[in-house]
Amino acid sequence: MERENLPVKKRVIIIGAGLGGLSAAIRLAAHGFNVTVLEQQTCAGGKLQRVTEAGHRFDRGPSTITMPHMFEQVFTEVGKRMEDYVSFYPLMPSVRNIFRDGSVVDLHRSADVMASQIAMYSPEDAAAYRSFTQEAARLYRISEEQFLGKLMLGWRDMVSPQMAAAFMKIRPFTSLQSLLRRYFRHPNTLAMLGRYATYVGSSPYEAPAIFAMLSHVESEIGVFGVKGGTSAIVQAYAKLAGELGVDIQYNVQVERIIVHNGRATGVETDGFPLEADLVIAGGDVLTICEKLLRQEDRPSLSNSRIQAYEPSLSGFVMLVGTQVSQPKLLHHTVFFPDQYPSEFQAIFRERRAPKQPTLYVCHPAISEPEAAPPGGSSLFVLANAPYLSQQWSWQQERESYANWIEAELTGLGVAGLEQATVRQVYTPEDLHRDTSAYRGAIYGISSNRARQTFLRPSNRSKDVEGLWFVGGTTHPGGGTPIVTRSGQLVAEHLIKLYGS
Repeated sequence: MERENLPVKKRVIIIGAGLGGLSAAIRLAAHGFNVTVLEQQTCAGGKLQRVTEAGHRFDRGPSTITMPHMFEQVFTEVGKRMEDYVSFYPLMPSVRNIFRDGSVVDLHRSADVMASQIAMYSPEDAAAYRSFTQEAARLYRISEEQFLGKLMLGWRDMVSPQMAAAFMKIRPFTSLQSLLRRYFRHPNTLAMLGRYATYVGSSPYEAPAIFAMLSHVESEIGVFGVKGGTSAIVQAYAKLAGELGVDIQYNVQVERIIVHNGRATGVETDGFPLEADLVIAGGDVLTICEKLLRQEDRPSLSNSRIQAYEPSLSGFVMLVGTQVSQPKLLHHTVFFPDQYPSEFQAIFRERRAPKQPTLYVCHPAISEPEAAPPGGSSLFVLANAPYLSQQWSWQQERESYANWIEAELTGLGVAGLEQATVRQVYTPEDLHRDTSAYRGAIYGISSNRARQTFLRPSNRSKDVEGLWFVGGTTHPGGGTPIVTRSGQLVAEHLIKLYGS
C-alpha cells in the first residue's frame, strides 16, 4: 500500500473498543487520522467491564495490573499526563499465595523476604530463590529489548542476527516447569511460580520458559491497583480518545469486512457499508477472520488452519458481594489445589472444568473501601476453565460448579458467601457471546507450543491490504499491558507509513 493512495485525512475504522483498539485509536487520532471505533457492547472495555450492584463495584475481567509504563506510554506519546486521567498505586505485599498444607507466601519485592517465607516449608527452595530471580530478570530484559517493543511483520524481522541470538538465549524449547525444576523441588514453589503461564492462558507444563520473566515483572516491577478499579483504565482511554476526536459508537455489530481487489475498503454493519482506508481489528484474530472475512479473501488462514490453533484457557467467574470484610484476603489471593498438574490435564487434554481448580480472588475493598458497602466486600472469583468444546456444557454445569466453588471457598476461610447480597456467574459461553472471543478463550491462542508463542498471527493481514490486528491473539501476546502495547506498535507503524 502506497502513501499517495490514501486521502490527506486518513479514515480508519477500528473494530472493538478494548484496550488494544483504544490504544491504537488514541495514537492515530493524535497524528491526524480520522478514527471511528465500532463496539458491539454497550460500553468500552472488551473483556474488561465494570459491574455495579447494591453498592458493590466489580471489574469483570483483568484485575492484576503490572507494567504501568506501558499504560503510561498511551498518554505521554500524545502529550498528556496519565495521572490526569487515571491513578495507579503499588500493592505491597501484592499477592497472597495459600497452599493446602497451610503454607502462605505473600509476594514481596524483597528477595530476602520471599526466601524467608519459602524457607518455612522448604529451606532448599529458599536457598535457590535469588538465583531464580536473576534468571527471571535476564529473560525479561531480553524480551523487553527484542520482542515486546517491535512488530514482527515478516521473516526479515524474525531472522535478523540480533533476533536469532536473542531467541536462543530465552530457552524456546524448554518448558516453564522444566526451568523451575532446575531451581526448586517443593510443589508449593513450583505451583506458585508455574502459575505465571496462566497469565497468558497456558499450562506451566507446556508453555516456554520465557514466561518465568513474569515473576520479575510482579516481584521487581510490581503489582498495582487502579483507583476506581481496572475498568478506570478503559474509561481513561475512552475519555482521551474522545478529546482527540475519535468517534466511538456502541451497540454496533460489524457483520463483514469489505474487501475489494485484495484491499480492505471498510466494514458492513446492519447491512450498511462504512468506508475506510484502513481497518484495524481489535477483536480476536481467529474470530475476525472466520466470521468477518470470506474464505476467498483469506487463503493463508483457511478454516482448517484456524481450527488447528489451540485456544488459550478460559475462566469461570463469580462476582460475590458480602457483608463481611474478609480478613484472610489481600487485594489478590490465590488458593492452590493439592494436585496442580491435574488442573491443566483437565483443561487442555480432557477439556472439562477441573475438579479442584486454583481459585483466584480479587478483594479490592481492602485497598479501596468504597468498592463495597461499609464493612463489606466485593469479590471477583476466577477459576481456570477450558475453552468451549463438546466435552463440557456450561449450560448444564453452571450452577452446580458455582455452588461447588462457593462451598470450597467457605471451607478455605472466605466468609459470608452463603449470605451474599450479590451473586453473579459468568461462564466462557457468556464471554464468547459478549466479546466474540474465539471459543470463549480469554487470551486468544495458548502459548503451549513454541510456534504459537513466538510465531503468533501477524499484526498485518497476509491476504488483505490495509487490514491490521491488535489484541491478545496477535503479537506481542496476551495480558492488559501487552495488549495495550500491540495497539501502540500498530499505530506507530501506520503513522510512519501514512502519517502527516
